[in-house]
Amino acid sequence: MATDIQTDKFVFRVTPARFHPYVKLARLDRPIGTWLLLFPCWWSIALASGGLPSMTAHEWNLMLRFALGAVLMRGAGCTVNDIWDRKLDAQVERTRVRPLPSGELTVRQAVIFLGILLFLSLLILLSLNRAAQILGVLSLVLVGTYPAMKRITWWPQLFLGFTFNWGALMGWAAVRGTLNAPPFVLYLAGILWTLAYDTIYAHQDKEDDATVGIKSTALLWGDRSGWFVGICLMLSIFFLALTKFFTAYSEFTVLLTMPVIAQAIWQLLNWDMRDPDSCLRIFKSNAGFGSLVLFMLGM
Repeated sequence: MATDIQTDKFVFRVTPARFHPYVKLARLDRPIGTWLLLFPCWWSIALASGGLPSMTAHEWNLMLRFALGAVLMRGAGCTVNDIWDRKLDAQVERTRVRPLPSGELTVRQAVIFLGILLFLSLLILLSLNRAAQILGVLSLVLVGTYPAMKRITWWPQLFLGFTFNWGALMGWAAVRGTLNAPPFVLYLAGILWTLAYDTIYAHQDKEDDATVGIKSTALLWGDRSGWFVGICLMLSIFFLALTKFFTAYSEFTVLLTMPVIAQAIWQLLNWDMRDPDSCLRIFKSNAGFGSLVLFMLGM
């Protein structure tokens, strides 16, 4: 697999060609990352609201605002990452065709685009309550520093977990105006989930990463990654169920957890860590995992 950019995607057909480098920079052609960023927000809003069936119009509106914010902030995060990594990306087969290492965009253009994304994100943030606003500002520290972690630690996937699951705290705060134990347990569950799916993702580039000096849990765990991913997924499901127990436990909770467990087992049984195409396919299947969790927590 030379690249995961497919220029026949719908978003390229409906946008002018001059915008295509920005579409690729923000990963608008690959929405899986947006879903993975959004689901912890939606899980948290659903839990804090007492479940999807009882959500008010205001809470559904929050779901929409967080969806728009996830698109913008995922794009901002990818832009920051690509600015940091442009020289490394040029040395990795899958990423050398990205807009910055390929020369489609300059760093100046990327920085201006980043400013636009952050400004639009700020408008959404200002529509939330004070607690969510404070958490949103704090998240910028994680967004800005995450790209450095692959250079200094074997655990960049852990720091991605800190970043991508911050919405578990923000969603709860946006509904209730404060934080207590359940969103922190949900945050922990999300971090474990990210450790699993991003280790799977990192196995696509492990040979190139080892050559250019990028660290990852895929390289750290190597052939034992299947055990590591499995443990992370099962611990994640445990803490997800614990969060449900803390907030709105019912006799159906165990039943609702079964499809989530089944999807996690399916991932483990079908993942071939030596096959980049398998890694990408199983990674993308986590959109299904997130959807099942939303149903489990929201019912």
